[in-house]
Amino acid sequence: MRPVDLARRHGLSTQAVRNYEDAGIIPPAHRSRTGYRDYTATHAAGLAAYLALVPAFGYSTSRRIMRAVTSGQLDEALEYVDDGHSLLARDRNTLRTVEAALSHLGAVTPDAAVSTRTPYSIGELARHLALNPATLRAWERAGVLVPQRDTRGHRQYLAQDVRDAQLAHLLRRGGQPLSTIATVLGELRDAGSLDALARTLEGWRRDLTSRGMAQLYAAGQLSTYLNSSDGSARTSSAPEHGPH
Repeated sequence: MRPVDLARRHGLSTQAVRNYEDAGIIPPAHRSRTGYRDYTATHAAGLAAYLALVPAFGYSTSRRIMRAVTSGQLDEALEYVDDGHSLLARDRNTLRTVEAALSHLGAVTPDAAVSTRTPYSIGELARHLALNPATLRAWERAGVLVPQRDTRGHRQYLAQDVRDAQLAHLLRRGGQPLSTIATVLGELRDAGSLDALARTLEGWRRDLTSRGMAQLYAAGQLSTYLNSSDGSARTSSAPEHGPH
């Protein structure tokens, strides 16, 4: 097929198709005697695979996958795919951790007086929570707490910092590691409130589901490309099929 035929099939410009070929995302086109590009069903399958990979793994990883396939490095391409699956699994684990912690965080109501008083010093906050100042310093190093500093470099714990310290204290008593607590409170600070965090997590779960479905679809498209009829997408690492 002509470049325009391949472009129209995928809603692209002919220049975009040429760019993908030049970037090694699809194999080089066959050339007619007059020098015109001729694309095959394999090129169409390769382009479909790339366009399916993008929402599943992002542009950068998708390009690496396709370039590895085009250059005959199937194992390298599959490693990129595996890394994408692993990242999705880690994101799911993080989401579950934050969701589980959120069910406990709702039970914590920071003292009403905290929001109206001057900032706590590290010693005052430690006494307020019946903790050692060294514990608060350790939490800060782990990213659990992010207090401001005054002009003399002394820590200042505002109402939000006190809330975070109370939540950290609760999660610590529940056996959560500091790395997990830092993740939870980081999400909470970004969201602004527990209710906002809950809404954020709902959107995050939807995004992970969409990504998982996209990865399933992309795997099918990539498999179709690797098994394309003219064999140009195959590599020396591809499994051999015995005679029928």
